[in-house]
Amino acid sequence: MLILMHATASPLEVDAVAAKVRSLGFEPHKMPGAQRIAVAITGNPGPVDPAHFQHMGGVAEAVSISKPFKLASRETHPHDTVISIQTATAAGPSRIGGGIFGIIAGPCAVEGREQTLTAARAVKAAGATFLRGGAFKPRTSPYSFQGTKLDGLKILAEARHETGLPIITEVVDSSHVEQVAEYADVLQIGTRNAQNFALLEAVSQVRKPVLLKRGMSSTIQEFLMAAEYVVKGGNYQVILCERGIRTFEPMTRNTLDLGSIPLIKRLTHLPIVVDPSHATGDSLLVRPMARAALAAGADGIMVDVHPDPDKALCDGPQSLRPEEFAELMTTLRAMAEVLKVSM
Repeated sequence: MLILMHATASPLEVDAVAAKVRSLGFEPHKMPGAQRIAVAITGNPGPVDPAHFQHMGGVAEAVSISKPFKLASRETHPHDTVISIQTATAAGPSRIGGGIFGIIAGPCAVEGREQTLTAARAVKAAGATFLRGGAFKPRTSPYSFQGTKLDGLKILAEARHETGLPIITEVVDSSHVEQVAEYADVLQIGTRNAQNFALLEAVSQVRKPVLLKRGMSSTIQEFLMAAEYVVKGGNYQVILCERGIRTFEPMTRNTLDLGSIPLIKRLTHLPIVVDPSHATGDSLLVRPMARAALAAGADGIMVDVHPDPDKALCDGPQSLRPEEFAELMTTLRAMAEVLKVSM
């Protein structure tokens, strides 16, 4: 249930509603809106009687929420969530959501200082607004490159200082959350951990944005319920990432579900970006699918860019060269102008 307060409701009236929710054995979530505040209720096993709240001071309306992902739903929060990050060395904030198309780019893995800084400078020059790079790399094979870990986080921090780009990097274990959060601006939850509920709850306690990738076999509802774990913990700064799902088709790495984009935009207020690199696994497919993501209404893209993909220790075949990324940015800007989307 959602308790909508009048625009003139006082903080004491809002607190009284929250206290009433607790007295009923449920959990209140205060959700400020553009014009008024609302109090969402979770923890109720069934419908809550609106009569508990209808005559309380400051209450405008008590509304039932039909979606199981209550706090991530547009029924609870009709306005788009905008992620905005200002780094110490940037001229202005980097944003995703609310009509702003964000560009996340960089190497799949932090392999070394020179490789990462070269990629960071290139994507910054081409117009990227966030820097991606994995310091911890969960891999299917235990013999594959597993990342540079703490050294990689320090390299990413150096790249942020030089370029001003906020860092997005993956956290793979609950025990690493505090360490990664010390360096990263956005914590990424990868597809293998999309239903690692202990990890989702751990990042919900960190007041930094979380980029949540869709599980490789997750339905849209399971994807949004994973986001609900983070939001329920009090962290409303969640970026969803469509990165393709596992199907019977072997000729692309995954099947990029672009049809999910307008549907998810209708169901949730959280921004959603598309990762065409991990979805297709082929650099020749990345640029057309990135353009398709913009056309489908996504809030951004996440693209692998490597100075020398042939020598990459991780996912070289799907990585764009800096000049290919620059070319992609030129076409995206032209499309954004036609579609009236800000970049």
